[in-house]
Amino acid sequence: MKQHGGGDVSQRIATISAHLNPHKLQFELCILNICAYNHNLKMERSSGLESAICRAKGGAPGFRVAILGAAGGIGQPLSMLMKMNPLVSLLHLYDVANTPGVTSDISHMDTSAVVRGFLGPQQLENALTGMDLVIIPAGVPRKPGMTRDDLFNINAGIVKTLCEGVAKCCSKAIVNIISNPVNSTVPIAAEVFKKSGTYDPRRLLGVTMLDVVRANTFVAEVLGLDPREVDVPVVGGHAGVSILPLLSQMKPTCSFTSEETAYLTSRIQNGGTEVVEAKAGAGSATLSMAYAAVKFADACLRGLRGDANVIECAFVPSTVTELPFFASKVRLGRNGIEEIYPLGPLNESERVGLEMAKKELAGSIEKGVSFATK
Repeated sequence: MKQHGGGDVSQRIATISAHLNPHKLQFELCILNICAYNHNLKMERSSGLESAICRAKGGAPGFRVAILGAAGGIGQPLSMLMKMNPLVSLLHLYDVANTPGVTSDISHMDTSAVVRGFLGPQQLENALTGMDLVIIPAGVPRKPGMTRDDLFNINAGIVKTLCEGVAKCCSKAIVNIISNPVNSTVPIAAEVFKKSGTYDPRRLLGVTMLDVVRANTFVAEVLGLDPREVDVPVVGGHAGVSILPLLSQMKPTCSFTSEETAYLTSRIQNGGTEVVEAKAGAGSATLSMAYAAVKFADACLRGLRGDANVIECAFVPSTVTELPFFASKVRLGRNGIEEIYPLGPLNESERVGLEMAKKELAGSIEKGVSFATK
């Protein structure tokens, strides 16, 4: 067996340490050891672009993903599941607390993505530099009796600050907004990007995938089907009556009685409240949200890779209705949103639901825009 000198061992240890602590001086050694294409550059003590493009020795090529709010109730399972995604080569985990522990824990998983942690506002720019996809679950969760609007004053400011970092450090990244209320936080993000001159409506998406996941699950329960065989489009927004499942367009095709339609629509619209109440103060829908967020993030990455016909529902800048933002089916590609699909034929109950959804959405969108521009 070939023996390696003590110097080589020290360098390998420093390399491993640098993955978890990129801001330490050992990061110089990380650059020298695991960025093959960067060997000839002078050693630097910053974690600028080199931090973003650094790859683990033997690591598979892929996309660079940042999770902002990685130590939270959604962020932790989301981070774990993204570490398992073979399309991810570099995973940056950012939060204002507890990131080192989450990073250390997840970095032990034997998958190809390199994991790095970033703690506090002073490291936000380093966390974002060079990213292809930014996922934002940061913010406080819902508690019993709270509506998504109750979260607004806290989460609106968090999203605004984080999106200012995105605009500065990775303006070409695809941005997935999870932080509630999505109906308002996505417009906030748009205004931040407009102010910075980096706005590209194709690259901003509010994650409403959990509404689709719930719709597929609840409909499958009623029909006795495997949820993986069910596809229910969910349009509108991501709160209460703004959530509009289009049961008439589901696959496989099925007819429901008015009672079944009312039951399913109500349960899908109130799925979040169902979990909040079941947890009795211990949290909100974190695990199912993380699952849905990873499902949507994977679709975005497959689009970036160039896969054909990647179609999902999302809350996006839109002209489908008279509102500036609306959730509907979109086709994802190398530039983010490649196509936004029209709503298609609606039955009478869905037309009534659409008007209710638009009324709810109009106020939430205006609330977000006003906050961002005040």
